[in-house]
Amino acid sequence: MKHVIRTALALSFILFSGCERKEPVDGQTAPPDKPAPTQAEAPAGMVSIPGSKFTMGDKDEPDAPLHEVVMSPFLMDKYLVTQEQYEKLMGDNPSRWKGPQNPVEGVRWSDAVKFCNERSRREGLEPCYNLETWTCNFAANGYRLPTEAEWEYACRAGAKTAYFFGTGAASLADYAWFDKNAGGRPQPVGQKKPNAWGLYDICGNVWHWCNDFYGVDYYPQSPPENPRGPQAGDTRVVRGGAWKFSGDNCRCGYRYNENPGYVDVCFGYDIYGFRCVRNAPAQR
Repeated sequence: MKHVIRTALALSFILFSGCERKEPVDGQTAPPDKPAPTQAEAPAGMVSIPGSKFTMGDKDEPDAPLHEVVMSPFLMDKYLVTQEQYEKLMGDNPSRWKGPQNPVEGVRWSDAVKFCNERSRREGLEPCYNLETWTCNFAANGYRLPTEAEWEYACRAGAKTAYFFGTGAASLADYAWFDKNAGGRPQPVGQKKPNAWGLYDICGNVWHWCNDFYGVDYYPQSPPENPRGPQAGDTRVVRGGAWKFSGDNCRCGYRYNENPGYVDVCFGYDIYGFRCVRNAPAQR
């Protein structure tokens, strides 16, 4: 199964830095579609993502057949969560590559959702996660991880091409840190160009944990509105590529997955980070 192969590949990257992955395939670039209209002003540090429909998936990936999805509006962090932010709320910094403005990494899926809950509590919002069952209350107004569909929709920012800036990876270094330009380590957030909706490091630097369980055959059976992934699974979705992976992994529709690590497992991976989302405020 694809998730088994990918998990093994991820482990081999951790153990053997010389392992190779697919190289990006350059093609003719094209500007993304015109961005959707700006919604109500977002809180500081977040971007308001408008609701609309989009075509999700990647025709070159066997687990990502193209299909139309309708999304509700939501708010998303403009930047990856930094080590400074994480340590301020959680009291520790699990990252290997220390730097206050570097993305926090080495975090398990469970660490990310605990951060979301603590951030919600600090701001007087209702936490989304039950830490006994690891389920998400999507009706809560607090912070949570993006669904896989929310992540891809936000990443594309209206684009229908393989990358949010065009069809090929020739311009990828302007927008993302990956194996060809990262210098063998993650980099401080916000140094590259954002996508059309103002999201920085939406691809590259570190993989983004998503809320969803991974299902290799989920897309054909997913609901047409706000899909939230399978009800159960062995791994969670990660998206966006990372500093030691090839540019090919930075495609908008490329899917990856990893063990969530919420059981007693020694993790220590330096390629996984996250950003938070919230439901959009009700329109008055």
